[in-house]
Amino acid sequence: MRLLIAFILPWLTFFTIGKPISGIICLILQLTLIGWIPATIWAVYALSQYKTDQKIEKALGQ
Repeated sequence: MRLLIAFILPWLTFFTIGKPISGIICLILQLTLIGWIPATIWAVYALSQYKTDQKIEKALGQ
């Protein structure tokens, strides 16, 4: 679900993973037509890093 949000509304992805400052910066970037593609790439990358961090925390917690 977050991946779909990352493609449609990249700035919202940052708010769902707990990074509101990055979300605001991404929203400003997304307001330009040219910035939409970099904003989407940034959101997908941040989402993949978030998932990796979650897996590491889970592995270290057990």
